[in-house]
Amino acid sequence: MATDDRCVTIHPYFKIKENGLDTFRSYCEKFVKLTRSEPKCLYYGFSISGNKAHCREGYADAEGLLAHLDNVGTLLKEMLGSGVAELTDLQVQGSETELAKLREPLKHLKPTYWVLEYGFRK
Repeated sequence: MATDDRCVTIHPYFKIKENGLDTFRSYCEKFVKLTRSEPKCLYYGFSISGNKAHCREGYADAEGLLAHLDNVGTLLKEMLGSGVAELTDLQVQGSETELAKLREPLKHLKPTYWVLEYGFRK
């Protein structure tokens, strides 16, 4: 059974530098504030375990994800450039139709793509 779900999720994982947790958390607040008004963002949040962090993000479609990256791009570059955290893994999930729209614009991030083949969305 194929799916007609157009939702796209992105899962960045970060390693937070020693003594950098408070600074990282302040960046999380800034990211959440910027993202809250995005119309195609379905959910967004950071989870932290020790010196590792994960951002859980879902968008209505590929265009929503691209709009998000455009919205937070400057802040993301600032955070990564500050050395407070490094991006250790990036996964993008969605239907092949939606992922095809992301492969070229995201190639510099070198994500792993996971093709959604079966399922449903309510």
